[in-house]
Amino acid sequence: MKLLEDKILTEGKIGAGDVLKVDCFLNHRIDVAFLSELGKEFHRLYKDEGINKILTIEASGIGIACLTALHFDCPVVFAKKTKTNNIYADVYTAEVYSYTHQRSYDIVVSKDFLSPGDRVLIIDDFLAKGSALNALIKLIRDAGATPVGAGIVIEKAFQEGGRELRESGFRVESLARIGAMSQKDGIQFVE
Repeated sequence: MKLLEDKILTEGKIGAGDVLKVDCFLNHRIDVAFLSELGKEFHRLYKDEGINKILTIEASGIGIACLTALHFDCPVVFAKKTKTNNIYADVYTAEVYSYTHQRSYDIVVSKDFLSPGDRVLIIDDFLAKGSALNALIKLIRDAGATPVGAGIVIEKAFQEGGRELRESGFRVESLARIGAMSQKDGIQFVE
C-alpha cells in the first residue's frame, strides 16, 4: 500500500538495533484517520469472507483492529497478555514468545467472546517471526472458530513468519512488506 509505505519513509525512524519505530502514527500516538484508511484496505481485501469478529493482541493492535472493525461492522476481541481478576478461569490460552523482550508469556481470551461458527480476521501492527500470530490462530481454532486470515500493517519480510504461514496455507495480507532495513541503508520494500 503506497500510502503506508510513504508514511513509513517520511515519519518512521530506524532506531538502535535496526528497530523500525512508527510510534508517531501507529502504536503510541495514533493517526486515527490514517488507521481508518488501513482498515478500509483490510476490508477491501477480506470483504467477501463473511467475517463476524476481529481478533488482535494487546496493546498495539487494538487501535488498528477497532478502526478495521468499523468497516466490517463487527466487534473486536483482544487477547490479554495477563490474566486479570475480571477474566475468570474459562479462557482460551496460548503461549507467545516475545523476541523484543526475550521471554514467553501466555495470552488469554474469555470463552465468552470466541465461538464455533465465528469467522475471525486477525489484525496486528507487525509480523516478524510469527509467534503472536500463531498464538492467535491457536486461540481461534481452540474455540472451534475459523481463522479466515490475517491483516498485518507492516511485515518484516526478511524474517520467516510471513513466509512460513503462507507456506502452511494460511492467508496473510500485509499492507507494507519490508525486505531489508538498516540505519545505514534505510528501508527497502518488497511486493
